[in-house]
Amino acid sequence: MSAALHLAKVDDLDRLLALVTAFHTEEGLECSDEARRRGILPLLEGIPHGAAYLIGPARAPMGYVIVTFGWSVEYGGMDGFIDEIYLRPAVRRRGIAGEVLISLPKALAEAGVTALHRVVDHSNESTIRLYTRAGFKPRERYMLMSKRL
Repeated sequence: MSAALHLAKVDDLDRLLALVTAFHTEEGLECSDEARRRGILPLLEGIPHGAAYLIGPARAPMGYVIVTFGWSVEYGGMDGFIDEIYLRPAVRRRGIAGEVLISLPKALAEAGVTALHRVVDHSNESTIRLYTRAGFKPRERYMLMSKRL
């Protein structure tokens, strides 16, 4: 099974929305269809603040990953956050997420991104192991804090 990444375009909106809705439902994230559409469509139209990638065959994707971009003095330039990553339940535990977490940073580094971050639940040991195997390291002194505006 291939974890090939395809940059999602406007024509992929319906496929991507279906996957995002499945992820949000599975995770219990409260988000309206309209809010999801507002959050995704600019990425597909080329907004410079992020990108959405389909995982697997573009016509029948197995999942998606969304990366948002920022700027970091500490890391010396543009950095990215994996905002969401999702695989359909039927294809999990086959190494696909690990492949994505190896290939995505390489592609982003070629585009000038200097660091990639991911927020992980402290209690989710399997996810922590996955990201650790892919070269991510915990920031022991730091905790993500958020304020909805």
